[in-house]
Amino acid sequence: MKKVYATPQDAESAFYEALEKRDLEAMMDVWSEDDDLVCIHPGHPRLSGYEAIRESWQRIFQSGQRLKIRLTTLVQITSGMIAIHSVHENLNAPEERATGTSVATNIYMRSAHGWRMIVHHASPAAAPPEPAPAAPKTLH
Repeated sequence: MKKVYATPQDAESAFYEALEKRDLEAMMDVWSEDDDLVCIHPGHPRLSGYEAIRESWQRIFQSGQRLKIRLTTLVQITSGMIAIHSVHENLNAPEERATGTSVATNIYMRSAHGWRMIVHHASPAAAPPEPAPAAPKTLH
């Protein structure tokens, strides 16, 4: 029996916890079991359907890469049965001494079994703009 997520925030917390722990069963517990699902990993093509998404997470978790993720800039829109979250995923791969930021949109739908993810779309974040050079100071 799948866990019931009382809020979209509960589902989102479970999603990122499963990602950090590389726990496929916990990851797929967050997803709806419908076939009307979409997942886009950074730099990869769109995946549709439960099985395709499960296979992609399985490959990612088998790669062995460990990630620590800190979410920032959370924007939440909830209306009735749908919740849309836009976040910055601040990624840290300690073993590779690598960091990066992705922009992600997570969409959750409320059902009889609580809130479930139906869309995850992550893309590399654009580099922040370089600060403008300071204007030269003129002394009179």
